[in-house]
Amino acid sequence: VQLQAFGGGLVQDGGSLRLSCAASGLTLSNYGMGWFRQAPGKEREFVAAINWSGASTRYADSLKGRIGISRDNAKNTVYLQMNGLKPEDTAVYYCAGARSGGFALSGNWYHYWGQGTLVTVSS
Repeated sequence: VQLQAFGGGLVQDGGSLRLSCAASGLTLSNYGMGWFRQAPGKEREFVAAINWSGASTRYADSLKGRIGISRDNAKNTVYLQMNGLKPEDTAVYYCAGARSGGFALSGNWYHYWGQGTLVTVSS
């Protein structure tokens, strides 16, 4: 089982990025998925989550209105669209999968984790 997050990079203040999380070794449609991030010197924090069908989503209050999570189960991929990026959004972003098909804000809920992709927002 592998989750691979990619799509990070260097972007200017106010820019946009779309992160992707590709799954292999599992059928993504059975999994709830989450995105988390960890900035240097800070604890990991919840960003967004989506249930197995895509019908239910949840966002961190601090990021609402600037991000969108979606999934394409046929492609075994989950996406995180981020707009209006700020320097404080600089972090390593991780995707995670939960066997239950649902989601939670706690990382402890998730069974599988991707390796992370670095997002750097310059001012």
